[in-house]
Amino acid sequence: MRESKIKKQERMHIVLSLLKKEYPNAECALHHSTPFQLLIATILSAQCTDARVNIVTPTLFTAFPNAYSMSKAKLTDVEEIIHSTGFYKAKAKNIIACSERIIKRFNGELPLTIEELTTLPGVGRKTANVLLGNAFGLNAGITVDTHVTRIMNLLKFVQSTDAVKIEMNLIPLIPQDDWTVFTHVIIQHGREICIARRPKCQDCIISHYCPSSLSR
Repeated sequence: MRESKIKKQERMHIVLSLLKKEYPNAECALHHSTPFQLLIATILSAQCTDARVNIVTPTLFTAFPNAYSMSKAKLTDVEEIIHSTGFYKAKAKNIIACSERIIKRFNGELPLTIEELTTLPGVGRKTANVLLGNAFGLNAGITVDTHVTRIMNLLKFVQSTDAVKIEMNLIPLIPQDDWTVFTHVIIQHGREICIARRPKCQDCIISHYCPSSLSR
């Protein structure tokens, strides 16, 4: 029997409430000192772990701490620093071009809308949502990463692997004030309990509300 929107909202409310209590300190795992640094770290996190990004960004941000210095960086220097994050040639090109666009088009200031942010090289909805929610406290959308994709499909809140479709399906189910924290608690739950290859369903506080739970 297909679950109604109201029933989904009620189940999501319970799931999110339980996870917020379980992970009260869940936050963005990418290390940064400024909004610009968070933007660059998020671009680097594509197809890469946050832990790996956090290893390379101290060196990167010591050399190029802001948009102006990054815009003047030599491509080969950036490539060498970020090599271990994967797809380093495209990422280096994007973060330099992104920095140049911030300087030239936005006078050195980060824009505060998804529409403007996604005009920056290397920036999609996910990166824009990460930046707005974590650097500026603006719940403009829901960040959908691999953990959110996997767990929302397991919970049957969505049936898609398309990040934009997932976001649009989740928005009506979650209060806007919780959009940023939602992603944080889901990611932490994915790392600690709902692990892709070996889910600990027996230890999961939301297993009763998960149609895919192995412990039901």
